[in-house]
Order: sequence, then structure tokens, then C-alpha cells
Amino acid sequence: MSFISSPVGLSIPGRTVCSLISQCVSFAYINSLFLGFSSGFKMASNYASLVKEAVQLLDKFRASRQCLDDFTEDAMKDLQDMDMLQRKFILDVVSGCVEQKKLLDVVINTFFGQHVKSVSRGERSQFVVICYLATFLLDDLGLQCFSSIVKSLDIKKMHMFLGFFFSNLTTWIQDEWNNIYDAAFVEKQWIGPLLRWRPEIDILMDQLAVKISQGNLLKKAATKTTEPQEFALTEPKPRPLPMPELIPQQKKCKPVPSSTYKAPKEKQIIEENKQKNHQKAQELLYEANIKQFRCGNPQKSEHTKVYLDSRLKPNSFHSRGAPSSNKAVSYPIKLNNAAILRKEALYKRWVEEEVQRIERLVQGERDPSSFLQWQKEMREKDLQEQLPKIERRHLEACISEQEAALARKRIMERNQKAAQLKKEETAQLMQRYAEKRLQEEKEIKDLVQQVADGHKNSKAAKEKLQKLKQSIVKEVSEQNQELLRQALEEAEAEMSRKFEVIREIHCIESLPRMKFKKFDDTDTVGHELLGEMSLYETKERLAHLKNKQQAEQEEKRKLILEEKQKQKQQLMEKLDAINFHSSVLAQATAIRKEERKAEKELIQQVVAQDETVLALKKMLEEKKQERQKLKQTESKVKAPEETGGHTGTHSQASVTSWEELEQSLSRLVENFS
Repeated sequence: MSFISSPVGLSIPGRTVCSLISQCVSFAYINSLFLGFSSGFKMASNYASLVKEAVQLLDKFRASRQCLDDFTEDAMKDLQDMDMLQRKFILDVVSGCVEQKKLLDVVINTFFGQHVKSVSRGERSQFVVICYLATFLLDDLGLQCFSSIVKSLDIKKMHMFLGFFFSNLTTWIQDEWNNIYDAAFVEKQWIGPLLRWRPEIDILMDQLAVKISQGNLLKKAATKTTEPQEFALTEPKPRPLPMPELIPQQKKCKPVPSSTYKAPKEKQIIEENKQKNHQKAQELLYEANIKQFRCGNPQKSEHTKVYLDSRLKPNSFHSRGAPSSNKAVSYPIKLNNAAILRKEALYKRWVEEEVQRIERLVQGERDPSSFLQWQKEMREKDLQEQLPKIERRHLEACISEQEAALARKRIMERNQKAAQLKKEETAQLMQRYAEKRLQEEKEIKDLVQQVADGHKNSKAAKEKLQKLKQSIVKEVSEQNQELLRQALEEAEAEMSRKFEVIREIHCIESLPRMKFKKFDDTDTVGHELLGEMSLYETKERLAHLKNKQQAEQEEKRKLILEEKQKQKQQLMEKLDAINFHSSVLAQATAIRKEERKAEKELIQQVVAQDETVLALKKMLEEKKQERQKLKQTESKVKAPEETGGHTGTHSQASVTSWEELEQSLSRLVENFS
């Protein structure tokens, strides 16, 4: 950036000097322009119209989108109707506002910031033009032209702006302008001339203030108010009289029976029953205190005896065996279509697998039957070795069970002896407690008798008071009933009169009104539409359509039935094939069952010949005999009659237990096979 030294001794940038030179040239041009313009325009009102035109052009200009030269050329074309001097003035004002935008924005932005509520953004160009004219062209225009321009605009806002501008001119406005241009230049070119015009501007502002005050004093003429008028509405018909409500008639009450004010006989009967029950309770209490309590009885009840006998018979109950898998009768099962198709697919798959297996054998593949036979033999050997071990374990468990039963028996005997001693002690304690309780009850009876004698005197006073109150209530109720009866009679008479009036009104309103209209179903409505038809024609067409639909449905049904019959025939053929396959499979399963039975019998013979198993069986028999002897000795001590029954049950239990052992062994053999 190049700097040029000014004659004052300040260094000013070259760009600033160029702009100042161009500004001076424009000022000189405008000065000459105004000399000619003032001679051409004698009326001050022309200035106002030109300023408004400049404001409109400034509103249209957008610095970000348009160039100033292009904009002025376009504006000149639009302003061809005006005189050349007028056109020059407008364009010079617009270009000056754009070029001095920085200086003018300092004032305008602050003004709008302080007067947001009273000034709108659409009036910004107006204030920019006034600020430009006051700052740069006031000497050339003169006060008369400037005042005419100001007065042609909004007086109140112009007064506000001029006061704001000239009051802050020497303070912050000058400081802001000094930041943009040289301070001496600003003081000489703009601040000094404006201060010289300050007295004339003050006079102009006073004139504006007077006009503003006069405008506020003017009152608006009173406007006529609308007077509402009523609508000419038809009066509605009077509503029919409502049906009066029926007044309920009070039924005649029966007189109060004389027995109400007398003491009832039931009280005497209740008191007599109380005394009798009290005497019975005393007798029962005396007997209960004298007799022995059940809990102190040392002998066992029948229920406990039965329970103990059942506990001492551990082998008396056994579960039932498994249900037989061989069913004599096999009922046929009805298959549905899906089941038939599934079975057919299954049998087809089996046949295909069998065919493939045969083909593989033909091609030289090895037959796995020899391996399966060897595997079966090895499993049988393992089973023959395991079955004796299982049988031994079972017998050992039975022996340990018998030993545990004998031990439980001995423990129960010891407990019974201890319980007998405890029962004897409790019987003595209960006898003492009963005697003490009888003595306490006698003392309580004496106290109760004394209290009852005191209550008898208060009952007599209560009965007298009750009789007096009953007599008063009876008199008052008779008077109330008489008054109520009179009021009801009056209400019934009024109600009957209203009923008569309403009945007459209903008779008048219920006169019949005959209305009859003939209807012909062959005629059309007469709307002159294309598809218009009579009711009879529509019915005929609907009937024709129904017949047509029924014929189509019958044809569809025939086709469906034929398809169903075909499918049924195919399913029957498939079912025959399935029955044939199932019969073949049933024969094969029967053969396999017979082979398994033979294997089971062979395994049972092997187990029965094992020496260890035989020894354990003998040992189990000895334990059972020992336990049976103990039971016989107990039964002889308790009751000789029960000996036969117990021995029979034990013998039966031993037989059944042995049979069940054999059955369980056979089931194990079946599972392993």
C-alpha cells in the first residue's frame, strides 16, 4: 500500500486519497448541477418527488448481486421520461449513498438499534438518503430545499432522526468517522460545515415539533355507530301441557297392637331355659373334673394298634407289575388323507432302501448280517454275566431291610415303656388340677349372684320411664296422621281436575289425518338418467342375475365332485398297498418276539443255577423266619387270638415277595435283551 504525505503533515493511504479526489470531483459536479437545477426547478415540491424516486432505486440495489455501473445504466433506461438534470440528480444521490456506505452505516445502524420499536427496516433507504444529503449536499441544496424534502416525508420520524444525528455529531459519530478517514479531513469537510448549519437545523426541528404537536391535538370526527334491530322471527307454538305427576295416596295403617306395650312371654321362657342350661353345665363340669382325662389313659386305642401293625409289616404292600405289552385284540385305526400319504411315502422309502441294499450286495458289497449276529451273541454273554450280580445286589438289599426292621422293633419297645411312665405322671397332675378348678368356680358363682341382685332394682325404674314415653308418642302420631290425611284429600281433588283438562286436550289433538298416495312400480322416477329404470324392471333383472349365478355354482360343484372322486380312488389304492406292507411287518415282529422269549427263558435258567444267588436266598429266608418268630412272641403277650392272623399274613407276604422278585428279574432280563 502506498502512502501520500498531506500538506498538513499527515500520511494518508493512496486509496483514501483517490476516493477523496473522486468525491471532490463529484461535489464540484453536483454543485454545478444544482446551479442549473435550481434555475430549472423553482418549486420546492420537485425535490421531494426526486428524493422519493432515489429512495426507491436504493431499495432495489443489492451490492452482493449487482454492480453499481450496471445498475445506473439500467436506471437511466427506466428514467428516460424525466429531464436530464432530474435523472442526473437521482443517479448521483444513489451512487453517493452506495459509495459512502461505511460512513452512513455508522449513523443508520446505531439509530435503528436505539429506535427498534418506532422505526421499521423498510424505511432504511429513506434515512440513508437524508443522512447523505445532510452530510454532503446541505451547502449546495440550501436550507429551504432540505426542509421541503424533510417535510415531505414522515415528520415525526425525521424529527427523531435529525435530533439523533446532530446531538451525537461531535461525540461518537466523529470518533467513528475518524477511524475510517483522517481526523483533520473529517473535521474540515463534514463536521465543520454541519456545525455551521446547526442553528438553522434547530429552527427546522422546532417547526417539525410544532407540526407534530398540532397533529396530535386534532380529534377525529365522531362516527355513527350501528344500531341493532330485532329480527322478525315467528313465534313458536306453545308446548303441550305435561302430564301431571300422580300424588301417591297413603294407605290406611293398621292400629298398633296392644301387645307392643306389654312385656313378651318369650323373655320368661328364655330365662327359664338359661337356668336349666346353667344347671346342666355345672353337672357336666363336675363330672369332667371327677373323671379321668383321655390323655391320661395308659392303654392304646384301636387306631394306634392298627397303625403300629401296619408299620411293622414292611413287605405287606407291593406295587403292581408292569402292564402286559402283548394285546390280544388290535382294533383298526381309520386314517385320514394326510396319514395315508405319509405312510405311502414311508413305505416307498423303505422299498427304495431295500432295492439299493440288494444292488450294493450284487455289486460286491459285504453283508453286515454276520457282524450283527456276533454283536448279538456278545451282548447275550454280557447279560448272562451281569444278571447274577444284579440278583445278588437285590437279595443283599432285602436282607439289610429285614435287619433294619428288627432294629426298629426293638427301639419301639423301649419307647413304649417310657411313654407308659409319662402317662401315669400326667394322670396324677390332672387330678390335682381338677380339684383346684372346682374350688375357684364356687367362689365365682357367689360373686355373680351378688351382682345380679343389684341389677333387678334398676330394671323396674326403666320400665316405668318407657311406658311414659310410649303414651306421649302415641298422641303425637295420631295428630300427624289426621293432618296428613287432610292434605292428601286436597291434592287428590286438584289432580283429578288437571286430569280432566289434559284428557280434553289430547282428544282434540288425536283427531286422525288421512294421507294416501298411490304408487305404481312400473313407472320411473323421471330424473332423465341413462340407466334409469322402474322398480319392477330392477326386480326382474335381479332375478335373472340370481338364476345365472346359481347355474355357474352348479357347474363348479360338478367339477369339484369329479375331482374328489378321483382323489378318493387314488387314496384307496394307496391304502391297499399300505395294508399289505403292514401285514408283512406284523409277521416279522411276531417272529422276533418268539425269539426274544426263548432267549429270556435261557437267561432265567442260567441265573437260577448260580451258587451265590442260592446262598443269598437261603440267608434271606432265615432272616424272615427270625422276624416271624419275634412277631409270634409279641402276639402271644398281647392277645392269643391274633396269632393265627399274623402268621398267615407273614407267610402270604413272603410268598408274594418271592413272586415279585422273580417278576422283577424277568423284567430286567427283557430290558437287557
